[in-house]
Amino acid sequence: MKRDPRLIFALVLIVTALAVVFTYPNSISSTYRPWHLGLDLVGGSHLVYDVDLSQVGSADKSSVLSGLRDVIEKRVNLFGVSEPQVFVAQTGERSGLVVELAGIKDVGQAIKLIGETPSLDFREVAEVGSSTSFIPTTLTGRFITNAQLSFDQTTYSPEINFTLNEEGGKIFQELTKKNIGKPICVFIDNQFIIADSAPDSCPTVQAEISGGQARITGQFSLARAKEIVGRFNAGALPAPITLINQDTISATLGADLLRKAIVAGAAGTLIVMAFMIIFYGMAGLIAALALLVYIPVTLAIFKLVPVTITLAGLAGFILTIGMAVDANILIFERMKEELRRGLSRQAAIDEGFRRAWSSIRDSNVSTSITALILYVFTTGFIRGFALTLFLGVMISMFSALLVTWAFLKVLYREK
Repeated sequence: MKRDPRLIFALVLIVTALAVVFTYPNSISSTYRPWHLGLDLVGGSHLVYDVDLSQVGSADKSSVLSGLRDVIEKRVNLFGVSEPQVFVAQTGERSGLVVELAGIKDVGQAIKLIGETPSLDFREVAEVGSSTSFIPTTLTGRFITNAQLSFDQTTYSPEINFTLNEEGGKIFQELTKKNIGKPICVFIDNQFIIADSAPDSCPTVQAEISGGQARITGQFSLARAKEIVGRFNAGALPAPITLINQDTISATLGADLLRKAIVAGAAGTLIVMAFMIIFYGMAGLIAALALLVYIPVTLAIFKLVPVTITLAGLAGFILTIGMAVDANILIFERMKEELRRGLSRQAAIDEGFRRAWSSIRDSNVSTSITALILYVFTTGFIRGFALTLFLGVMISMFSALLVTWAFLKVLYREK
């Protein structure tokens, strides 16, 4: 099917107009899809925790750290922090967690919330003679995805319904299968889930439970049931943590850094556009117009994903602006060669794009692979840089091969 440059030209203008409206900070879209700005741009706190893995086997350390990160993310999300950044940091044999809370106002409450997360686990009951012991299992609060309060339809006493993730559901199914008719005790901070509980009041398994959904009944007060549901939803820390460092970035400093980044990006874009116009004339002007399409469309996609914008992420985005222009330079140089051979402008455009495509493809694919490697194997700001770089490269390739082509076919006609 032959591409119609006029139709593509019109569609590009419409999409660009929508992208400009969507990305404008004070537009109505910001109410439903706000920008996600990182710690370095809006201020907030940078917390570093030391993780005690002394009681964890070597084979389980990775999964414990991963579970710890997931639980803290869940707790911070419950606190209402937008886009918290939680990642593992290794220093020699010591393991730590870095928590970045952007835009948070009550840092003390957040630290308390993270540090005082209760331990929650399920234990089997073993009776030997007159003594009772509790055997820890691998099922802990980190597998719980949701908990809700309900009421028995007959007695109207509070009940706790909870849902486990896929892995937790399998563990729970095996646990209930071998404990039918026996109690399984739930401990919070090494205390029975019911404050005045005795082992014989622990929930008794009625049948094997599959599907990862279960209900706990007992002599709960309403206040206690609500507290337990809150703790279930908060998750449990699979290993003890200690706050060892706290840095706070003011919102004023973050706003100043954002302003400087925008000014630097705008200045760089204008210089690049001027370069293209000076060296390539009308074709360079068209490339500059295509760049004005690329910028709002890319920012709109960042907002849709959403991408948390940091200084490193902005650096990756600005870098892709130069790469978008680089693709245009390759095309224009091939076009100039075809024009010197005597081809018409329209024929030179098609031939120039055909000859430049392999170089553009190879350079962008290699950069994308590098960005993906950075995203997968790094954390923090470098990961933000990698994400904006990857998305920007993909969009810039689309911009060069479709947007610039349509603009040239419509605007760069025979003299």
